[in-house]
Amino acid sequence: MKVMAQVAMVMNLDKCIGCHTCSVTCKQTWTNRPGVEYVWFNNVETRPGQGYPRRYEDQRRWRGGWELDAKGRLRPKAGGRLRRMLGIFANPLMPSIQDYYEPWTYDYETLTTAPLSEHSPVAAPRSLITGEPTSVRWGANWDDSLGGDPSPDPVLAEVSEQVRLSFEQAFMFFLPRICEHCLNPSCVASCPSGALYKRSEDGIVLVDQDRCRGWRMCVTGCPYKKVYFNHKTGKAEKCTFCFPRVEVGLPTVCSETCVGRLRYLGVLLYDADRVAAAAAAPREQDLYRAQLSLFLDPSDAQVAAAARESGIPEAWLEAARRSPIRDLIVRWRLALPLHPEYRTMPMVWYIPPLSPVVDAVAGSGHDGEDGGNLFGAIEALRIPVSYLAGLFTAGDPEPVRLALRRLAALRSHMRAVNLGEEPDPSIAADCGLSAADIEGMYRLLALARYDERYVIPTTYEARGPVEETGCSLDYDGGPGMGSGAFGEASGRPVPVSIESFHGLRRRQTSDSIGPDPLNWDGKGAG
Repeated sequence: MKVMAQVAMVMNLDKCIGCHTCSVTCKQTWTNRPGVEYVWFNNVETRPGQGYPRRYEDQRRWRGGWELDAKGRLRPKAGGRLRRMLGIFANPLMPSIQDYYEPWTYDYETLTTAPLSEHSPVAAPRSLITGEPTSVRWGANWDDSLGGDPSPDPVLAEVSEQVRLSFEQAFMFFLPRICEHCLNPSCVASCPSGALYKRSEDGIVLVDQDRCRGWRMCVTGCPYKKVYFNHKTGKAEKCTFCFPRVEVGLPTVCSETCVGRLRYLGVLLYDADRVAAAAAAPREQDLYRAQLSLFLDPSDAQVAAAARESGIPEAWLEAARRSPIRDLIVRWRLALPLHPEYRTMPMVWYIPPLSPVVDAVAGSGHDGEDGGNLFGAIEALRIPVSYLAGLFTAGDPEPVRLALRRLAALRSHMRAVNLGEEPDPSIAADCGLSAADIEGMYRLLALARYDERYVIPTTYEARGPVEETGCSLDYDGGPGMGSGAFGEASGRPVPVSIESFHGLRRRQTSDSIGPDPLNWDGKGAG
């Protein structure tokens, strides 16, 4: 048994309102440079819908992720090493800019320089890639909040005809997506240069900009299409899980700025020796349970001893014991992986949405928060369980039903508590929980305290002002590509010290008001 640690994320889709704050703050932090105008490390999709890039889930077309060969062994779906080398200069299994979108701006100068005329001047769209006039036909959030035409949704195409015909009455929900930082990343296996790697200390998957040669095989290999190509530097880029923040115990930018408090960060311990065997489970519907079997109990004395032998610090073991991720994934079985059938063992998991069920039951003239009514309504949800199963459990509906029943039990139990009534113990027992479990779920999901949502051990201890080193992404051209300025005429960014990160964390978790008038976390005096 080889114990390793992974910093993972869970998102509660029941609370996502589709505001895109996470997308905008991630964009401003990581992809506000030339060459990555079309790149969204974090994006929020409306389901049902095509996703971003368009129909990225159609692996019959894009051939991302892994598959089993005739002998039951894992191999990249796009082909083995020889197949990839033969297509290294002409790879057809890769989205084009039209599948993403051609980024644009507007010719605002026309508004101020146009001569006097009968009609008002118009700021025409111009491509940010070519600078030429363009026609805007698609964007990253083009079908945002629509959910009206489910026909292009690859997941919906896989479910039954009956579900597809009744989907006109289905409600939409929002699905935020980042890189999955998988335990078995196919992007890493696909890279001919060895530029992509999974960090051993925290499991974050990164791109070594010095080794990247721009072959773009990683774009093909990633089934979630969360590796992007910077056409300015000729390098691949992807979500970094905000590792400079995580290293000092701060949550990712998308988590920090999420207005719905729907993101959770924590540490999971897993057995690295069994990852390949779990990913090679013969039936796709068994992959969810196979991945669950990889996660280890940090309170177990043998697991803790093996973790220490593997070099995992004591602080990480303690963080793993307090991890909200472990509670949501392993203890309560509320969170589910996105497309486990890709066999990458993803580590960003989702709590399926339940919200409209209360209104649906109440609209039929029944008590919308009665446990029995809620349990009975789960099968009649306007969003079919089979669709959620197609997203999160490779088509197996039972884990989805269990998660939804437990969310319904939470609502019914806490309704009784809030009304001063005695909760019915059978409500929790019917879905395999205790009253203590229900109250723990309520504390984590509803109250969502900052220090309970984010349990992240620090990698470094700050002893005085330690400044971060420059990153190759700070330059327009990247390493070896010239010495252009960061962004457009912005110069080199001001170095940020780890001590400043710790100061920010103290302000964000303190109950007192700080004296700093420029405290942007809302607790300052300014």
